[in-house]
Amino acid sequence: MTTLFISDLHLAGERPQIIAQFLDLLRGEARAAEALYILGDLFEAWLGDDAVLPDLAPVIDGLRALSDSGVPLFVMAGNRDFLMGEGFAAMTGARLLDDPTPIDLYGTPTLLMHGDTLCTDDLAYQQVRAQVRDPAWIAHALSMSIEERIETARRLRQQSQAHTRSTAEAIMDVNPDAVAQAFREHGVERLIHGHTHRPGVHHTVVDGRTVERIVLGDWYSQASLLRCTAEGCELTP
Repeated sequence: MTTLFISDLHLAGERPQIIAQFLDLLRGEARAAEALYILGDLFEAWLGDDAVLPDLAPVIDGLRALSDSGVPLFVMAGNRDFLMGEGFAAMTGARLLDDPTPIDLYGTPTLLMHGDTLCTDDLAYQQVRAQVRDPAWIAHALSMSIEERIETARRLRQQSQAHTRSTAEAIMDVNPDAVAQAFREHGVERLIHGHTHRPGVHHTVVDGRTVERIVLGDWYSQASLLRCTAEGCELTP
């Protein structure tokens, strides 16, 4: 059996080809999987469980069909879709995961994260993240009209794009000390995360032991997919 991991699809109505590609995965390979894990940023923006845009309705239906078929579905919120809640879980049949979440992956202790909390050198981003994850900010956002939420999401996206253009890539990548601390704190042998859009498999030594960090790619130009079995993991960038 194979367990699948994906992240950073950034699904949105203006990218229908990516939605179609994701639905193909849900109807195809995922049906034979032992489980599907989505580690954040499934959507370009999630406006709240009470505000599913028409373009995203097929995605909700596809996720529901997968979970109804008996395939366990696990979803972790990212920095784009942090307004996901129990309503989303009820609509899709997904189990929402905390960030981070440790699992036993075929006998290998593995930590799952979205990955943005590892980017500790990006102080500006971490400040924004703390603001939008504040319960008071979330409550205020969910009290807005749908139109106001769309405008807020647009403004946050513009700010993010400007920040990306003006910030060195090294600053926006994970911090090695933060990565080592995650391994140390959770006592795992493998870390799987997304967020940075820099797919790859990295091996490093933490406290005298060799550990593995797998970074999932995005779905802007490729459908990055990690397949894990009892024999190991294979990443399609």
